[in-house]
Amino acid sequence: MYAPERQQEILRIAQESGRVDVLSLAEEFQVTAETVRRDLKALDRAGLLRRVHGGAIPVGRLDFEPDLAERDAVAADEKDRIAQAALAELPADGNVIVDAGTTTARLAAAVPVDATLTVVTHALPVAARLADHPGIALHLVGGRVRHRTRAAVDAWALGSYAEINADVVFLATNGFSTDSGLTTPDLAEAAVKRAVIRAARRVVLLADSGKFGQEHFARFGDLTEVDLLITDTGLSPDDARSIESRGTEVVRA
Repeated sequence: MYAPERQQEILRIAQESGRVDVLSLAEEFQVTAETVRRDLKALDRAGLLRRVHGGAIPVGRLDFEPDLAERDAVAADEKDRIAQAALAELPADGNVIVDAGTTTARLAAAVPVDATLTVVTHALPVAARLADHPGIALHLVGGRVRHRTRAAVDAWALGSYAEINADVVFLATNGFSTDSGLTTPDLAEAAVKRAVIRAARRVVLLADSGKFGQEHFARFGDLTEVDLLITDTGLSPDDARSIESRGTEVVRA
């Protein structure tokens, strides 16, 4: 397959899937990763794709947001490892906020049934996983529920979080980077995420390495606001050191 044909196919995959990654494309086309990077660079220069860490997204798709089931299937093993590592950050008999996200939902599923905590969440999947824990005082924040994320947003949610002082928030994001900070496709979701950051004394970000370098439409914070990032070993040691140099502890699970 000639380069123009391969690049056309890469563009088609990106438009259908919302994102392409270098290693998967290299395997599919039986070429080197460096060849794929050159293809992505050419498509980026042509204004057809935008390069992000590890791959590319179609131009105009900074607000692209897969549905919950599709996102949950991505990096499943990495998310499970991140969730297990995050258990160590649960305060004994403390109070926590659990943000809406597929990795935070896996944390909720991993919480021991005998745990004693106060948990506040605006995410229906998180609440469903914790509702049968007898030792957990569960508070479900209300608001307009977004179908794509099953999360409550808007004025009710913002007002509730303005009245809370939590020990820690387990935060989710669609993208994170040292330059663009924390981003998500939806403005209403971003507003709630800003509110939960303000509502907690400690911020723990749960994000798989595939989200590093991704940039979305709505910015809701900076990595310097994050006390601890729990990610997977796909984040390179150099990138981890770069993040830590700005004051955020990094755990690669």
